[in-house]
Amino acid sequence: MLKYPFLILAMVLTFGASSQDAKSTILQIMERQQACWNQGDIPCFMNGYWESDSLMFVSKEKVYYGYQNTLERYYKGYPNREAMGTLTFTFISMQPLGADAFYVIGSYHLERTIGDAQGHFTLLWKRIEGEWVIVADHSS
Repeated sequence: MLKYPFLILAMVLTFGASSQDAKSTILQIMERQQACWNQGDIPCFMNGYWESDSLMFVSKEKVYYGYQNTLERYYKGYPNREAMGTLTFTFISMQPLGADAFYVIGSYHLERTIGDAQGHFTLLWKRIEGEWVIVADHSS
């Protein structure tokens, strides 16, 4: 028999509420990233990423480490608006991994005059110093 059922219930409800708040915040950041991309603003798009040498970006070609390397990869792969196209995210799954971590799986679609591109992504989000940021991105 549980000794403190109300305490356990309060903890479950609190985690559930904070999980919903985190999910809402992450979705807002990704909506902002999508808008930044669609305006051709890669530095604005990068605002969702952790500005650290420990940031990890996994593509189908290789693994990149660090915020600056990830930024340079975006500039190289998407040198102009024609290459960037119009981005649409679709979310498949968003799962909390604890109070300060979230796992997000989705797909992206780039509508472009040079030919559309699409794929999937897996993002690991962490709350660092009170801010939700992407610490690992696997996109292919």
